[in-house]
Amino acid sequence: MRILNLIGFAIIGFVLLNCSPYKNLTKMEFEDLEYPYPVKTATVNENIKIAYIDEGAGDQTIIFIHGLGSYLRAWEKNIPALKEKYRCIAIDLPGYGKSDKGIYPYSMDFFADVIKEFTEELNIKNAVIAGHSLGGQIAISTALKYPEIVSKLILVDPAGFERFTEGQKQWFRDVMTVKFVKFTSPNQIRKNVVINFYDMPDDAEFMITDRIALRGAKDFDKYCYAVVESVSAMVDAPVYNLLEKIKQPTLIVFGKNDELIPNRFLNPGFTEDIAKEGTSKIPNAKLVLFEKCGHFSQFEKADEFNYEVEIFLK
Repeated sequence: MRILNLIGFAIIGFVLLNCSPYKNLTKMEFEDLEYPYPVKTATVNENIKIAYIDEGAGDQTIIFIHGLGSYLRAWEKNIPALKEKYRCIAIDLPGYGKSDKGIYPYSMDFFADVIKEFTEELNIKNAVIAGHSLGGQIAISTALKYPEIVSKLILVDPAGFERFTEGQKQWFRDVMTVKFVKFTSPNQIRKNVVINFYDMPDDAEFMITDRIALRGAKDFDKYCYAVVESVSAMVDAPVYNLLEKIKQPTLIVFGKNDELIPNRFLNPGFTEDIAKEGTSKIPNAKLVLFEKCGHFSQFEKADEFNYEVEIFLK
């Protein structure tokens, strides 16, 4: 029965792909992803290679951490502007983009350890940690576990401000399976990307085409595993009740029309309320809300975001 189900999923995926506007996409490996800057690698946790780009220079270093299912291109509208004044490093988390993929012990502690070891590998004494969505919760977890390496925080539509019951957490675990991620149809992939925006810009189309083209990549199953385990990492290590322990100056950016936070199925409500409540718990925090903006604030409102970051870092 399991084999028949898998065959059914494959047939459905094949039909949908060949009936979609993306039917002519060429299959791609993760190493074929096109990045805007030269890619370097650093080894953490003894044998995990982390892919990253390292641009610009300045008296402050920003380490950018992408969100769930994403990669370092999430910051490609920010680095060109910010690298004029700061050293800007964007990474692919383990399991994502051009970084190594494997059956790693994904957890918030694991991700925080990766960031810590990454800074040591690059001899960075402390850094501004910028995180989007999942990356925001990783940034918070890193600041709490290793405060000595984090000078400031930039949280962009961060996970971690929303609270979930034990039943809701189990719902996430039950719904997010490797098979569910692996056999997501092209049409649903497009919907999953579009919902990140209030009005998806044309230059975000690569987020859809890359994701579809990677479906046949040799490490695609391990990528799907990383996505699933990243969700579990978020719900298994909530940070809401720890926000008051954050001592670093913190910039928090939300799109007022974020359709992902709060979760519309589990916690209907307003993004602004979640943003203000979470911000109020961090002792030295500033909240910026962008009008007509969704979950991908740094991309959809790039100029405004870059301006707020410069003001904050001054």
